[in-house]
Amino acid sequence: MSRASTFDVIAVGDTTQDVFLQVSDANLQCDINHKHCKICFDFADKIAVEKKTDIAAVGNAANNAIGVSRLGRTAALYTIVGDDVQGRLAADVLKENGVDTQYLVFDKAHGTNFSAVINFQGERTILVYHEPRDYRLPALAAPRWVYLTSASGQGVAALHEQVLNYLAQNESVRLAFNPGTHQMHLGREKLLPLLARTETLFLNREEAAEVLGVDTNDVATLVRGFHELGVKVMVLTDGPSGSYASDGETVWFLRIFAGPVIERTGSGDAFGSGYLAARASGKDIPEAMLWGNGNATSVVQYIGAREGLLDEGGVTKIIENNSAARPEVFVKL
Repeated sequence: MSRASTFDVIAVGDTTQDVFLQVSDANLQCDINHKHCKICFDFADKIAVEKKTDIAAVGNAANNAIGVSRLGRTAALYTIVGDDVQGRLAADVLKENGVDTQYLVFDKAHGTNFSAVINFQGERTILVYHEPRDYRLPALAAPRWVYLTSASGQGVAALHEQVLNYLAQNESVRLAFNPGTHQMHLGREKLLPLLARTETLFLNREEAAEVLGVDTNDVATLVRGFHELGVKVMVLTDGPSGSYASDGETVWFLRIFAGPVIERTGSGDAFGSGYLAARASGKDIPEAMLWGNGNATSVVQYIGAREGLLDEGGVTKIIENNSAARPEVFVKL
């Protein structure tokens, strides 16, 4: 059993270097309902980039740890980065943002993960490269929450087993789970042990249907499906359409706050870190939704997933400025 710690959250997952490319020389091709769109460039041509922005120390886990730390809670991060310029820069950024880096590992054999983010018409398309990783979960001091999220496909199954073993030895630790692409691709059956141990699950509406393997976007059906698998609290984000949260009895809905949108990278992570920081501060589910909403509202006004992350005063101000938007009961299960 690990020793108790003063950490509110230890995030577990990959860290990456993002390069944002702002383009306008493109077009969209969408289906008749404008739900499924493709971004198109001229083939075998040079595409002009209007602006390039490099951002270190991002990715679901790093975004969450930094977001929680900025909101006044204590956070650490288990992640693997390359023993390279980008990896060392990531360590510096984490420290500057108050994240404990004692569990950060430098990989001498593989570099730091990389993503190219194409910004077009306020939305982003991400090209992701994950280095292969050999995860070896360290002896974590037991926090209030472990936040498990995106990890490399080649090592993700081993990481899940390590996390489950850790949780079995530390029953008081709550698990927040935000599956990344490789984790969702494992499928529902392989995720069942983790879902059964999950206190709070974060997914967007499309991801929830994918994990459950169902052909519906009905909110009540989706959240009920995860509760039946053992998830205690289901947080379901739906982009500009708002967010939902369910404790198994009540599903709340919260519309998004007013504000400009520059690009949406990191909005889900900002919501998750705001929500989790609120819960770690003793807030109830509706209040935690407000914290998540406020954080996400700020992040989409900037390029990248980190710059707009708020402190508690900033979240409070946004909530007060949007007093007409409050969680409301969507349905009783």
